[in-house]
Amino acid sequence: MSAPASFPPFSALVSRLRAAGCVFAEDEARLLLSAAATPAELTAMVERRAAGLPLEHVIGWAEFCGLRIAVDGGVFVPRRRTEFLIERAVALARPDAVVVDLCCGSGALGAALAAALGPVDLHAADIDPAAVRCARRNIAAAGGTAYQGDLFDPLPAALRGRVDVLLANVPYVPTEEVELLPAEARLHEARVALDGGADGLDVLRRVTAEAASWLAPGGHLLFETGEHQVPEALHTVEAAGLVAEVAECEERYAVVVTGTRPAPRRSGRPADR
Repeated sequence: MSAPASFPPFSALVSRLRAAGCVFAEDEARLLLSAAATPAELTAMVERRAAGLPLEHVIGWAEFCGLRIAVDGGVFVPRRRTEFLIERAVALARPDAVVVDLCCGSGALGAALAAALGPVDLHAADIDPAAVRCARRNIAAAGGTAYQGDLFDPLPAALRGRVDVLLANVPYVPTEEVELLPAEARLHEARVALDGGADGLDVLRRVTAEAASWLAPGGHLLFETGEHQVPEALHTVEAAGLVAEVAECEERYAVVVTGTRPAPRRSGRPADR
């Protein structure tokens, strides 16, 4: 690929990015070239990337489940491994489902599930104002609504007991391990989207404590967690009265836990023989 005559040579872009430690320098150079409108803008974008900003923050979007998700500076960048969670949700949901994307960040999960299922009643919530602004743009095409506030607090009360799919992209990095994360995440994403408390499960416990009252009978809670956190995560889900199940994708290093609210048993006497 060659840059337009007025732009720096493609090879020079690659060399600058490679010198800054970008492993996929050629791919990133192509994306930066496609995103820049002027040579000056391209130079600024390359320098921001070389300084360590996430590529997604530099170009303003991330690819997730085949969608282009708007991601502003400071907003949590959707991880490709989380596509496994969406695959699990698609297998469980119906096209007209009531969907809540909790701790929604950019709204990538809700947008992806709506794109896969077709029309859904989509709601999203996050405590971070910057994330909510992104989410509103990303779920607009699906007719979704995004709210700012702490977990379930900003959701309409009318949703209680009606949610078919509750996507909860809760932070699950233990506080002491946040400083071990790559600099792109540690320095440029909101800490509230990363820090899950002492054992990484503090936010999950708050979500599961209320999940059953928001889920419809037979509704599902889905979230990611670390492999070493699975036993405690399962215990937390089951203690909340949900039926727990775990699924792993080795290829994407992803672990997804599903908690299902049991549907009421049908009563009635057996038919006469």
